Amino acid sequence: MSDIDIARAASLEPITTLAGERLGIPASAMDPYGHYKAKLSLDYIHALEDRPDGKLILVTAISPTPAGEGKTTTTVGLGDALNLIGKKTVICLREPSLGPCFGMKGGAAGGGYAQVVPMEDINLHFTGDFHAIGVAHNLLAALIDNHITQGNALQIDPRQIQWKRVVDMNDRALRKIVIGLGGTPNGYLREDGFDIVVASEVMAILCLAKGLKDLKERLGRIIIGYQVDGKTPIYARDLNAHGAMAALLKDAIKPNLVQTLEKNLALIHGGPFANIAHGCNTVMATRTALKLADYVVTEAGFGADLGAEKFIDIKTRMAGLEPAAVVLVATIRALKYHGGVAKDQLNQEDLKALKAGFSNLEKHVFNIKEHYGLPCTVAINHFTFDTAAEIDWLFQACEALGVKVVVAKHWAEGGQGALELAKVVASQVDAAPGQHRYVYDENLPLWDKIHAIATKIYGASSITAEVKVKKQLNLWSSQYPLYPVCMAKTQMSFSTDPLKLGAPKDHQVHIREVRLANGAGFVVAIAGDIMTMPGLPKIPAAEAIDVDDDGNITGLF
Repeated sequence: MSDIDIARAASLEPITTLAGERLGIPASAMDPYGHYKAKLSLDYIHALEDRPDGKLILVTAISPTPAGEGKTTTTVGLGDALNLIGKKTVICLREPSLGPCFGMKGGAAGGGYAQVVPMEDINLHFTGDFHAIGVAHNLLAALIDNHITQGNALQIDPRQIQWKRVVDMNDRALRKIVIGLGGTPNGYLREDGFDIVVASEVMAILCLAKGLKDLKERLGRIIIGYQVDGKTPIYARDLNAHGAMAALLKDAIKPNLVQTLEKNLALIHGGPFANIAHGCNTVMATRTALKLADYVVTEAGFGADLGAEKFIDIKTRMAGLEPAAVVLVATIRALKYHGGVAKDQLNQEDLKALKAGFSNLEKHVFNIKEHYGLPCTVAINHFTFDTAAEIDWLFQACEALGVKVVVAKHWAEGGQGALELAKVVASQVDAAPGQHRYVYDENLPLWDKIHAIATKIYGASSITAEVKVKKQLNLWSSQYPLYPVCMAKTQMSFSTDPLKLGAPKDHQVHIREVRLANGAGFVVAIAGDIMTMPGLPKIPAAEAIDVDDDGNITGLF
């Protein structure tokens, strides 16, 4: 059956009943959205603060390929399996964006028999969080243009406005637009553009905020542009925008509670791009889960060079989290792709390509152990096309690296298919939980932080930038000395060239642009061609999605 057929055939428990039975959450602490979704109240979350934390397990992956790796599926399967072996476990995931759902990637609720449900609701609208984030973002955009039209008392320079508009859809035609056409009644004529909602700084802020007060303060710190002198920043609080923005987000900040196919609890909250932001679920959700369970399984977007690095250097640093172990997800198909095999040939045995592509996994393992300082388990997300010879070679190669490797069949078998993975990870966490290290010291200048990430994690020999970029980084280093760096580059390669597969070495990382996300509290360094507004493929997934006369959705994956 397809993912959506499996999800629809599942028998779900009312979420308030299940949460009470499994986690002891009182019904009064939940705001139900129908029968199977609920938000946790902020008062209840604050009441958990004195409880001890559970153990945090991060699921990451090798560099993504068109063959797929299965990070979310593995996160769900591992969580189900840990519960099966008696470990009280909660799963923490990001919310899916409508852009990929209707574009090329599909949804983000797991797959096969390792899914969170209700799958259609989670992938389409869910509890309205992304809508609220988009509206809050666009409210600020509207206030900026209105202020200029109404006399511009703040002396905002229209040429230096940093704040675009957003929509939760892939729409390349909106990347660069002109607004204010039609004369004075329609505002000030200027260039503008749209990003996708998951690239919004409001999304990054929501995912890093520790509560409603912190959220509003961060929203007020957003820099929307500069005065006509070119130096004086204009903040969202100067426009008195942050209060109304926070009001629009007062429910969105509450974590969402759902269940897996095996009736285990999952918190799904937030969904920032792993390029332009940290690519993890919200701090609120992760910290809440750690108070509710003995084990928490969470994921970070893209490969371990992007999502996991930002999880370590941004999220754990800001939230004071202590991850205990890392699970690195790979597929034999994806490794063969890194070894140079075409996508339509991946189902055929090819040990030569597997050995060549293994360099990608090897570099990620090295980074996790040496630079992040955490124990690592390799999870091979199983496909029926994997041959015994390929699996045997992969086991030997991983053992030579000093890491445990497990073939997991959760896609086909649910939690039962990941029991061995759960036992290995639990044993590792219980016996010797890791103590993570940061890739760079927070007191380093921004340029040195970028250099550390590029040379240590990406294997680059050097970094370069134009004089104006270096000058901007020097200025921000003096103004924001403790800000971490959020690297924006292709997820397909350790380099900035998506076609350089495997583990390229001694390449150069050119920083073409830097942006200040002052509300989120980090500096974005953009390397290569990164789009904050994706486009649709030639045949969008939307063409296959439909709804029948009874309201049943088809074609969603």
